[in-house]
Amino acid sequence: MFKKILVPLDGSEHSFKALNIAVQIAKKFKGKITLIHVYSVSAFPLLMPEPTTLTPPGIPLVTQTEVSKITEAARKKGGDILANGEKKAKAEGVPVEKVLLEGHVVNEIVRTAKEGHYDLIVIGARGISKMRELLLGSVTDGVIHHVSCPVLVVKQPQQ
Repeated sequence: MFKKILVPLDGSEHSFKALNIAVQIAKKFKGKITLIHVYSVSAFPLLMPEPTTLTPPGIPLVTQTEVSKITEAARKKGGDILANGEKKAKAEGVPVEKVLLEGHVVNEIVRTAKEGHYDLIVIGARGISKMRELLLGSVTDGVIHHVSCPVLVVKQPQQ
């Protein structure tokens, strides 16, 4: 029934709680988990090819070298999050794959889910960015409304 399970991880407690549930489901159905992390480095107001002394005051400028460093740091952090998730799943004897992508989080999760023909997505109710969730709508909500497979939303217990 649930042989292929997709688990988006963003490093939050909610996403790792979702992973724990996905591991239990995978064990019960002898399934396999694919962990996905999507990072985005696109919030740059102005990109300069090279630093210049003619920089207008008050306008943030970012060189291509700085963008590359920021992108590499985001990629490394995503890789670390996936490695941590992989370690947890493997410790429970569950086969696991990792997918690290750059792009729009909802779009990449939805595309991966559709192309991979997953049986289930297990996702945390909230991720790291609470402000973005309030302003733009949550990643979880976007995924739920754009995939055709079942989605299990894992909420944290009330304290």
